[in-house]
Amino acid sequence: MKSENTKKLHIVIFASHTGTNMQAIIDACRRGDLNGEVCAVISNNSNSPALEKARIAGVPEYHLSNKTFPEEDELDEAICKVLTESGADIVALAGYMKKLGPKVLKQYRGRILNIHPSLLPKYGGEGMYGNHVHKVVIDAGEKTTGVTIHLVEEEYDTGKIIRQCEIEVLGGDTIDILSKRVLERENAFYVETLKLISEGVIKL
Repeated sequence: MKSENTKKLHIVIFASHTGTNMQAIIDACRRGDLNGEVCAVISNNSNSPALEKARIAGVPEYHLSNKTFPEEDELDEAICKVLTESGADIVALAGYMKKLGPKVLKQYRGRILNIHPSLLPKYGGEGMYGNHVHKVVIDAGEKTTGVTIHLVEEEYDTGKIIRQCEIEVLGGDTIDILSKRVLERENAFYVETLKLISEGVIKL
């Protein structure tokens, strides 16, 4: 039963590749585990499996990139238009490999989330994504890694941290093994965090 204080979230997801976190959010909304609706999916990669998954789920999907809009300001404007028309109140980056433009950042400041596969501020910044992060974590001999959800600012991985969870790095972990374990936690953790936002427990 939903709390009277629970607010339905209208979410637009940005994804560049597989869209596993995106799928987890769509599924949670459909099951009723998350009081929300994914209103649109945006990708900068026309061949992204995320776009295909969105199509299968019946979610409006958009390929918006420098191929469709060569000028950065036009791309920024086009993304803003989709966000506005879809009624987005939360923007969720889920493996999105491009910086957002200044208009989007200004219009949705404080409402753009990103998920990162380490315990920021460790192992963040430009070029630090996916297996690049897991390799550095293992090479550094870390005993613990984790997942961070943070607000998006102009620079990579610098925004306010909203929520983190720890994941043990085991002695026999390879990059692939650690990556799989972190991604499984990411899928649930993103949904849990959005649920806490919808319930007003986390205030953006």
